[in-house]
Amino acid sequence: MKVNDWCMYCGECAGVCPRNLIEVKETSIIFSKEECKDCRLCMQVCPIGALEPEE
Repeated sequence: MKVNDWCMYCGECAGVCPRNLIEVKETSIIFSKEECKDCRLCMQVCPIGALEPEE
């Protein structure tokens, strides 16, 4: 997952991840890519659309 510069680090994405693979810090978000099943729930709940899939 790609995090855009306008991310506010609100934690909404981490709260919906069914596998608890997202860690939100004060100025960063850490995704555990190895276990992600690409459900994209994190993208759907982001209030400002700051998440995008990596290509």
